[in-house]
Amino acid sequence: MKGLLVSGFAAIGTGTGAMLTLHAEAGLDPLHSVISEYAWAAGGWLLPASLTLFAIGSALIAGALRAAGADRRAVLLLLGWGVCMFLIGAFPTDKPGVPLSLSGGIHRYAAFAAFLAMPAAGFLLARAQSRYAGAVKVLSGIALGALLLVVVPYVIRMLGVPLSNAEIPAGLTQRVVVVTEIGVLALAGLSLFKMKYGRRLA
Repeated sequence: MKGLLVSGFAAIGTGTGAMLTLHAEAGLDPLHSVISEYAWAAGGWLLPASLTLFAIGSALIAGALRAAGADRRAVLLLLGWGVCMFLIGAFPTDKPGVPLSLSGGIHRYAAFAAFLAMPAAGFLLARAQSRYAGAVKVLSGIALGALLLVVVPYVIRMLGVPLSNAEIPAGLTQRVVVVTEIGVLALAGLSLFKMKYGRRLA
């Protein structure tokens, strides 16, 4: 189990480093540019690499939680989040102004599913009264609130009202969702690590 956790943290950490490097190289406005657009910027290959590492990290931590007897629903949601992360990276979004393609559709709906799955897993883990349950619950709540702000512009556009990302902080709200969900995943693994090995290391 310890090997799963350590490998999971390594994957998440490396994925985070790749994502930060992409942001530094791309030169896009993080306030208005959504993360998916970075696939078409300089160093765009780092986006699928980062998302794949997040998927691997999620699977490893889910495996450790399963071995520890965690709620099966939470484990499945973490695995589902990881699958969605992989799909998001494997199927890039469409370039701005291009009609929605199959790849763009898979990307969009996989992202929405992922953004829902992690907070749901977080609430289940928090309800189990695990270590850091309070922080996990708060992060899950923030993620859901930010997700609502992410979805609203899409609904407005579906109603026929033209709205560009330049008019709203779409990049900011999406990043709040991603950062809080990575935080939930990391705390889920850290709580298990502390529970199993904290006393031994103390």
